[in-house]
Amino acid sequence: MHKKFRLKPLISGLFHASMLTALPGTLWAYDLGSVSSGAGNSNEAIPPAESAPANAPTQGSLSATEPQSVINRNYINNTQTGASSYVDNAAVAPGVWAISPNGPGGNENPSLTMRSFVDGQYNVTFDGIPFVDGANFSHHVNSYFLAQDTGEVTVDRGPGRASTVGDATYGGTIAVRSNDPMGDPTATVRSQIGSFNSRLVGFQYDTGVMQNYGDASGFIDYNHYQTDGALTNNNERRGNVFAKFIKPLSEDTAITVVVMQNHTYQNDSPGATAQQIAQYGSHYGLNQNPLSSAYVGYNNDNFNSNFDYIGLQTRFGDWKVDNKVYTTSYAHDAVNGYNPNGTTDNISEAYPGGVLLGGATPGNQNIAGLTGMTTYTSYGDILRATRTLGNDDLNFGLWIERQLRQSWMNNVDLSTGGTGSIVTTPGVANGGNPAETSSMNTIQPYVEYVWRPTSKWSITPGLKFNEFTRTYNAAYDTTVGGAFAYSHSWAAALPSLDAHYYISNDWSAYGQVAEGFVAPLLFGSFYNPNQPIQPNTSAGLSYLAPEKTMNYQLGTVFKSSKLTASADVYYITNNNQSQQIGVGNLLTIQNIGAVHYQGVEGEATYNLGSGFNAYGNYSFNGYTSPSPIFNAPSNTAALGMLYEHNKTNASLIAKEIGPRWGGTDINGNDTHFGSYTTVNLAAGYDLGSLGWARNAKVEFQLDDLFNRTDTVAYAGATVEKNALFWTLPGRMFSLNFSASI
Repeated sequence: MHKKFRLKPLISGLFHASMLTALPGTLWAYDLGSVSSGAGNSNEAIPPAESAPANAPTQGSLSATEPQSVINRNYINNTQTGASSYVDNAAVAPGVWAISPNGPGGNENPSLTMRSFVDGQYNVTFDGIPFVDGANFSHHVNSYFLAQDTGEVTVDRGPGRASTVGDATYGGTIAVRSNDPMGDPTATVRSQIGSFNSRLVGFQYDTGVMQNYGDASGFIDYNHYQTDGALTNNNERRGNVFAKFIKPLSEDTAITVVVMQNHTYQNDSPGATAQQIAQYGSHYGLNQNPLSSAYVGYNNDNFNSNFDYIGLQTRFGDWKVDNKVYTTSYAHDAVNGYNPNGTTDNISEAYPGGVLLGGATPGNQNIAGLTGMTTYTSYGDILRATRTLGNDDLNFGLWIERQLRQSWMNNVDLSTGGTGSIVTTPGVANGGNPAETSSMNTIQPYVEYVWRPTSKWSITPGLKFNEFTRTYNAAYDTTVGGAFAYSHSWAAALPSLDAHYYISNDWSAYGQVAEGFVAPLLFGSFYNPNQPIQPNTSAGLSYLAPEKTMNYQLGTVFKSSKLTASADVYYITNNNQSQQIGVGNLLTIQNIGAVHYQGVEGEATYNLGSGFNAYGNYSFNGYTSPSPIFNAPSNTAALGMLYEHNKTNASLIAKEIGPRWGGTDINGNDTHFGSYTTVNLAAGYDLGSLGWARNAKVEFQLDDLFNRTDTVAYAGATVEKNALFWTLPGRMFSLNFSASI
């Protein structure tokens, strides 16, 4: 009787609250926590049979209406380090290429490409809330969530339905879902040591279901991580606090509160030239020479960020409503060399005619550098509602967000003790030091109707309206050479249509057609086709057109107790493809015209029995373009074996990344990279009770078993236009221990 009494509030509370955002295919499958909509209406005669090997690295969902790979908590726990990010979690999925040059969670430079789309061309959500740097729609991976607090990652390869909200959804969505509170009061301690002098300590307290407080439950988690880094002199220290609380208000209503605070300090390399890699080795990052702008003391970053929301989920009669009000913020305080790992170091070379504050003329030992600050804060609300109409659903909602942003940068003398004197250029407005304030407003209402003519079919037409507005005011803009301001809106109506069919209880098929949209970037929104833009005027100004895509996809998913398998084909057109190019400390936008993407993807896990599972995936990701798409592998593949039985788990997984193009070298030639394969080993053992500790577990990861240190990616270029590269970090281990006390 006692156990039943404790389970009742857990079921009525957590089911109606946290489980509203559970795996795709549940009652609230369209909900924020799982971007991919499905036919998950409670009126279905054929419910999804989501049975499959529990330790499948990735698996599709029977209710999916576009290609997706679900990476569950079991896989994250067994194979990832405590410092891993969603980039590291998603790396195993088909069509995904992810690298962390400084080691998992080691710096702000991890890179993830999905199909042929780079960061800024796809959407990332946390508990269904998009979070993004509105300047270029990219994501500051290490400034937010750790693997400890991640319950699930869904790699959704497609623009989604009309209900998929975000500023850049056409390349897909990586949906990260937070962990849920435990049912019983629990204190958990964890520690980790690893390669490159990496170490992590953490503590989590779960309240359990508090019957004296209306069956509320929650947890708070703190983790401190630091590493010397795989790259020389690329140190990082990080502290992260995450808390989640759920309070049932009734049998049909619950409120969820999430708070996250993060602080990260790092010394960060921009990449290394081929000559430096040949001379100093593949791990070269920064140096110890105070007369170089790559000196470790001149290159450091401080990041502070938060992610907070209050969510209300309720159902009454034929209605279901989910609303989340949220705020996120990000602040980056930077000191950087003007040309790290380049050859132009002193001020007279970097800023010809520049003088130090007070009028002094710099000499050869005055090292050129930059100090700067970028901050932005977002405020938003996502309202989703469903009205059940017989066997059908009418879904509608609204996402609104406002982001306020400012940034500034000063040219400085780094050789005089840190930031040094400001360098100005006589006769140039603001001394040539750029500064801007801007705002980004997004409004996305949507409506879709899920029509179920039979128990096997669901057909969903939808329409989303996307309006995106930028305002910009610069005291000094490098594009125009003076003060400049503008305000402009881009808008589009984006229809979607999908059809889903249950061939049987354990086999489904789907087809999808949808439009995608993304507005131009903050520093690439305008141009003058006839003459240079004049400061303080918009005469002759033209605004870049947004990127719009058409997406066509077909796929199928099969699941049984022995086998989970999914496959899909896709074709995507983009008539206005732009590509961001890095040159030194500047970013420019290159329009490469019409691009057509096409591909085939598949994944499968088979239960061999006795705790063994065989896993494999493959993707061919091709494109037709006037010029190469950078950082887009032509194919990816994975093959592995997993074991989980009683107290032991183990896995051995190989991931191959196909050939791809990078940016241009000093001769104007595009760089090309060959294919490579890495093999990761993981093992864990449940130690049970150890006197003072309960549920003790030890885990071991050995990434890149065969110590690959290849040059694998283009990182940008020096001021002299010498290409900079990223290399693989090589073999690295992590030993983790956790226990309840």
